[in-house]
Amino acid sequence: MTTEFVLALDQGTTSSRAIVFDRAGAVRGVGQREFRQHYPRPGWVEHDAMEIWHSQLEVAREALRNAGATAADIAAIGITNQRETTLIWERATGRPLARAIVWQDRRTAPLCEQLLADGHGDFLQQRTGLVVDAYFSGTKLAWLLDHVPGARQQAERGELVFGTIDTWLIWQLTGGAVHSTDPSNASRTMLYDIHRQDWSDEILALLNIPRGILPAIAPSSAEVGRALPELLGGAIPIAGVAGDQQAATFGQACFQPGMAKNTYGTGCFMLMNVGDAPVQSDNKLLSTVGWGLPAQDGWRSTYMLEGGVFMAGAAVQWLRDGLGIIQHSEDVEPLAASVADTDDVFMVPAFAGLGAPHWDPYARGTLIGVTRGTTRAHIARATLESIALQSAELLTCMNADSGIPLSELRVDGGASRNDLLMQMQADLLGVPVVRPRVAESTARGAAGLAGLAVGFWRSMDEFAGQWEAERTFEPRWPAELREARMRRWRQAVALSKGWAADAPKP
Repeated sequence: MTTEFVLALDQGTTSSRAIVFDRAGAVRGVGQREFRQHYPRPGWVEHDAMEIWHSQLEVAREALRNAGATAADIAAIGITNQRETTLIWERATGRPLARAIVWQDRRTAPLCEQLLADGHGDFLQQRTGLVVDAYFSGTKLAWLLDHVPGARQQAERGELVFGTIDTWLIWQLTGGAVHSTDPSNASRTMLYDIHRQDWSDEILALLNIPRGILPAIAPSSAEVGRALPELLGGAIPIAGVAGDQQAATFGQACFQPGMAKNTYGTGCFMLMNVGDAPVQSDNKLLSTVGWGLPAQDGWRSTYMLEGGVFMAGAAVQWLRDGLGIIQHSEDVEPLAASVADTDDVFMVPAFAGLGAPHWDPYARGTLIGVTRGTTRAHIARATLESIALQSAELLTCMNADSGIPLSELRVDGGASRNDLLMQMQADLLGVPVVRPRVAESTARGAAGLAGLAVGFWRSMDEFAGQWEAERTFEPRWPAELREARMRRWRQAVALSKGWAADAPKP
């Protein structure tokens, strides 16, 4: 093979990125461009699908230029994407009928509440592994069909197609020749039976969605089509697809059951590999497909448990923008390190409620334990510690659900560069926290899936062997201190719960 690189398209919520990786897994070229966020009503978040496509194409060309590469040098394209974001477009023209409804959008909360009131919650969770929530794509698609003029009639005539962002990019790259998704993205729609590994006719009937609008499902690591030559200069195979958090887990080489990664961004996303069968959570975590690899019967899925923390880096941003006690987000580490501990101050950053395992939309941010001796340094340290405490709570739930004890936590995302936070995380988990040398885990995962499909990397072992630790944070606390800190945290969380439920109405 003469090709030297793999191109990863990393389509995120606020920007489109592209990264060129070489055979050693090193980054050789990058392109990135932000795009507009649309907020037409409170709780609504939308994206212009054509703007996403044009920005992604531009950064792909930019990354190739920066790598000094042409299409002839690229073995394959891998795609990773913001998950759950939903759009519909015309089969004949590729024209979107409306702006994409972003995963953050809450407009379908009433429909979700109705599904729960009608007793469908357990059935949907058993089939899909998901809790019923406006977060996922299924109710967004139902809303579009019911509210975009003429959409339902067009869909029933077979004139429309639905996709998440991976499907949209594949469609555009192939000039409409391929309408496809992968199991990891399909499992985030709330329309996919994770046990049968196919769209659920029962759920489609429940939400009144015609099956013909849905994409085909192909393995996460397989050639599904080729880019039009005029787009990037050659007919490059599109051979890897995974949702962003699953791609990051693959990029971190979490290939064995019990391996887990945590991405520290605005929030935190934790995924644990639980093997070749889904695990139903007793702690309100999500059961999801990590990736599907080719097998004789189509593909073999690897399953994950997932938990999300709503406020992680966002809590540090609040210290900067809301309280003004730091000027820049990176200032939080030296300020927090200037005191030995929080002096029993706890911050519960429930600014938008609490996610797993509490799922309390009425919880609110709480700062508890404040005395006249409390300083901004104590508050900064308590805020950092809250990120580690929330993550420790989720990973404890994952251990309990999976029956597999965590041996180490691999970390990525912007806040993983905070050494103090990573040490706190190790102390609270009681296991090593490992930060990789290549921080681009999400794009690396997409590149890996694509490269493996075309033989650029010969095996998952070879790909995993290129993963290197940059630093390992070893736990220092004895078990008694760790357990006492978690008990105190649970007290603080209990005080934050339900606060907004009794708030007086304006």
